[in-house]
Amino acid sequence: MPALSYQGASIDVDRVRAIDVHTHAEVSITGHDPMPRELRDASKRYFRGEGSQPTAEDVAAYYRERDMACVLFTVDYESQSGRRPVSNEEIVEVAAANPDVVIPFASVDPARPGAAGEVRRLITDHGVRGFKFHPNMQAFYPNDAKAYPLYEAIAEAGLPALFHTGHSGIGSGLPGGGGIRLKYSNPIYVDDVAADFPEMPIILAHPSFPWQDEALSIAMHKPEVYIDLSGWSPKYFPPQLIQYTNTLLKRQVLFGSDYPMITPDRWLRDFERLDIHDDVRALVLKENAARLLGLR
Repeated sequence: MPALSYQGASIDVDRVRAIDVHTHAEVSITGHDPMPRELRDASKRYFRGEGSQPTAEDVAAYYRERDMACVLFTVDYESQSGRRPVSNEEIVEVAAANPDVVIPFASVDPARPGAAGEVRRLITDHGVRGFKFHPNMQAFYPNDAKAYPLYEAIAEAGLPALFHTGHSGIGSGLPGGGGIRLKYSNPIYVDDVAADFPEMPIILAHPSFPWQDEALSIAMHKPEVYIDLSGWSPKYFPPQLIQYTNTLLKRQVLFGSDYPMITPDRWLRDFERLDIHDDVRALVLKENAARLLGLR
């Protein structure tokens, strides 16, 4: 595949049914799987059999079939796993070939040598539109000073940063959780980042069990902080998350599925059954993401 740079989305927001802000390329086009087998198998058990292993090209085709757009990324945690990730360049190339469907985010392990320079290169040379961090898998607190040079580069470009928060299906059920520590994903550590980088939009990924109230408080306190609803079926959402989605945070909540761990088909079917106001439903499924991602 020739090297390409993402030149910007050509998504017809009025045409697409929804914008999913949280999807994964699980394997590379060569078949390389960056996740150790024991973690992969445990994840499939946790998500009860959901969780295919799509490439970035597979994700693009899947969302085009459903008349949806998606934010797509990989997770770079090579410092912990010893396994190279699906490359950010591969994500960008697929997005460049499918700009009506895919918006590319990148992932850079904060422990990677020259990580801040890599962030700048991905922005300048490849046109990525945001960054994904997974504190559990990357084994760092989001407010660790070592990550601040990365945030500085992201903030200078005015791009969003998405942080995994709350419980992780990765490692669940394994002895010792597969060595993955949940302490890193308390969203309160992202509050420092939001205070120090108000020009960088932040997405708190997932209902943040067992710290849901912390996530709601942060988003209420800092209007540039969003919550994506990925990784859980909506039928399991805690009542306070539904309450604030309908009211004070209706413009800061985003549809995300966590595909392929949860399919958008299942997520949307369960979301339809929630007591969400009609005007709020439109905001969550599409309009909030369109504004955040500069599509409107």
